[in-house]
Amino acid sequence: MTDDEVLAEFRAADALLEGHFILSSGLRSPRYLQCARVLMDPRRAARLCEALAEKIPAEIRASVTAVVAPAMGGVIVGYELARALGVEAMFVERPQGTFELRRGFALEPGQKVLMCEDVVTTGLSSREAIKAIEEAGGAVLAGASLVDRSDGQADIGVPLYPLIRLAVPSYAADALPPELAAIPAIKPGSRAK
Repeated sequence: MTDDEVLAEFRAADALLEGHFILSSGLRSPRYLQCARVLMDPRRAARLCEALAEKIPAEIRASVTAVVAPAMGGVIVGYELARALGVEAMFVERPQGTFELRRGFALEPGQKVLMCEDVVTTGLSSREAIKAIEEAGGAVLAGASLVDRSDGQADIGVPLYPLIRLAVPSYAADALPPELAAIPAIKPGSRAK
């Protein structure tokens, strides 16, 4: 799947938004990719995640036995990627503010894991998810995401294989360009803070 085909999927789902957005990281951006919208069609989600699976090197695909995604945004992507790879799907969540495996999910010591996100911006959520996976005994071989908004700049501590890399600018709230500062900010993501 080419970058243009991936973006066409987002546009078809009205998931490529323009305006003034507050990201989960607290940064601001003039563009937002609403993965929840693009994933609400199971056929589209399957197509995108099958294409994502193809982006992951063969040696990693052959080694992983589980995909673990951070809740909330990564759950569908993680499930569909695990299905495409033929491995188990699990997720970490933040019941007390820190990611952890719950709901009876467990990893064997040293189990080879692929961490999967919907969107990577700064890499913070990915690093936090990887830490939780490692604390649960997993060995994270790599990360995957539908979108890398950092255009390859985010460091998650392991190789990251996105379906698409985009250079989408983001700004601190006190360093907005005038055209963005003139638009009211909205927070479309899953985290209220």
